[in-house]
Amino acid sequence: MEKNYIPLYRKYRPQAIEQIVGQEHIKKALANAIQMDRISHAYLFTGPRGTGKTSTARIFAKSLNCENGPTISPCGDCENCKNITNSIPIDVIEIDAASNRSVNDADEIIQKVALAPVQSRYKIYIIDEVHMLTNQAFNALLKTLEEPPKNVIFILATTEVHKVLDTIKSRCQRFDFKRITTDDITKHLRYIADNEKINITDEALAYIAQNSAGGMRDSIALLDQLSVLNSSDSAISVDDINSLLGRLSFGSLTALFEAIAQSNQNGALNVLNDIYNQGNEPSQILSNLLEYLRNALILKSVGEVSNAVVQLNSEQTTTLKSKLEALETHQLVSLIDKCASYVKELKLTSNPKLWLDVAILDMANLAENTKLEDLQKRISMLESGEGVKVVNTSPYNTPPAPVKKTEVMKPIKPEIKPAPKAEVPVQETKEQPTEEEVLAEPVPMSKAATPNALKGSWAKLLENISSFPSRAILKQQALPVVISEAEVILTIKNPSWLKQFGPEGSKHSSIVEAVNKMFPNGAKKIIVRAPESGDEAIRKEQSAGSADDEKPAPAPVAKPVKKVEPEIKKEEIAEAVEARDEVEEEVLTEEPEVAKKSSKSASGYHSDNVNMVMDLFEGKFID
Repeated sequence: MEKNYIPLYRKYRPQAIEQIVGQEHIKKALANAIQMDRISHAYLFTGPRGTGKTSTARIFAKSLNCENGPTISPCGDCENCKNITNSIPIDVIEIDAASNRSVNDADEIIQKVALAPVQSRYKIYIIDEVHMLTNQAFNALLKTLEEPPKNVIFILATTEVHKVLDTIKSRCQRFDFKRITTDDITKHLRYIADNEKINITDEALAYIAQNSAGGMRDSIALLDQLSVLNSSDSAISVDDINSLLGRLSFGSLTALFEAIAQSNQNGALNVLNDIYNQGNEPSQILSNLLEYLRNALILKSVGEVSNAVVQLNSEQTTTLKSKLEALETHQLVSLIDKCASYVKELKLTSNPKLWLDVAILDMANLAENTKLEDLQKRISMLESGEGVKVVNTSPYNTPPAPVKKTEVMKPIKPEIKPAPKAEVPVQETKEQPTEEEVLAEPVPMSKAATPNALKGSWAKLLENISSFPSRAILKQQALPVVISEAEVILTIKNPSWLKQFGPEGSKHSSIVEAVNKMFPNGAKKIIVRAPESGDEAIRKEQSAGSADDEKPAPAPVAKPVKKVEPEIKKEEIAEAVEARDEVEEEVLTEEPEVAKKSSKSASGYHSDNVNMVMDLFEGKFID
């Protein structure tokens, strides 16, 4: 048994510039600076964690203070190199700014800076996580960083460079460390695994590299953790990694996705319960499902891609492609939007399992949801009067589904023949217009809702609710009484929802944000309460007041006109009739199905289909 076990990420820490993985631009710049003897007094190393910032700072200090240097290849055997390797603070002092962040700590550094190096060429201060210093500590270091004593060098390292004062950054040479590529991490992990005799597959090493977010230290630490599973009988696989990390297997995610894609809500719940009973957390389940949907969208949109892009092997890629044949791209985007919304909701709720079930049931209603989105688009198209333009009214902000475009026939400008000068203009009226004259008129479109009406204001307020679950609940449970800049009054009958959306509820802020978006100056009062007896009268008064704001335009005065005979082709008449019939048929054929679904709704909760039909026909629910 070894006397002292050294973790792999420390054991394989680079000790020379050429051993640093990736970061070729930084290695070249520092090597040239040493060879040309152009050493700055302050450096700023910034980049994601585990990309080699502190290791590079130590190697740079070795190169400057090595007894054979300055050199790009420190010997590692002299006393200075050994002191730096063992973190002995003689002339190279490492400071953790997270625990030494006050102005007193900065003053202590300033006092010691004036002392000459003990046995090296340079006195080097490596300040890690420098963004943790307070503004007072930064200001105390300003002058010293700009004009430090001779043979003193500062190397500042940080993962959040935006928190460092601009006055500090302007006094340093900045080097940005990039995320290490997956191929470079995989090759280095294979080198370590061979040296440590760890039996692990190349697929597992690639999986580790893909899930390390470009950080070498995280990858080596995970390999070190997996090494305890090392066995000569079988190599460590991807399934072993998923079990160790608590991630869902590809097979479990595929079964859940298949049930969702087939709109099999019962099957989706059964698969979900099996996954949940294995000890997986709700947030982890949705996060893994979101990553799975991301891979599905890439394969559906792009087709042939490398396995590194979708983080799947060839067999898994083939399996996933076979599940996507009956799905459209906009359906996958809709699922991703929903899943992302519920991931956010899980972070705020005290009952994650409840919202997990709601999320899976909502996504498993894929066929009905996309059908509803298409119907909403067609209704918006009809109300706007623009037959060609497809309006995206999806609450998930998804791209519009392919909808058959219906062009509205424009009025045909008649050809007017001038009358003889001797004739007096005579006004001719027709009591019964002919069939051709009727068909020549544009297809009538439904009138858009009054923008000042209470109903329109309520719809606009709902659109401003950022959280989709909160928007759906308000749409089904709340009723507006007054919506104006002076005050906003909403009523909710259900006590549990009233508690959540009330003044002291956790979701009340979403209503306040929506009102602030709707009115630039906000509303003076925002009231969410239970229904009262006088609400209906106030609501009617609000609607009547909005209607009175729009005064009808005066009727046009009839003027003598000449009889005109528009030249209309029979082909144009037939096209207009066909277009009008198609629009009416598409809307009418879907109304019975929507009505069927509305009859199944419980009194306390109504589906989106029911709400859409109620809004369309200006109906209301009767308890």
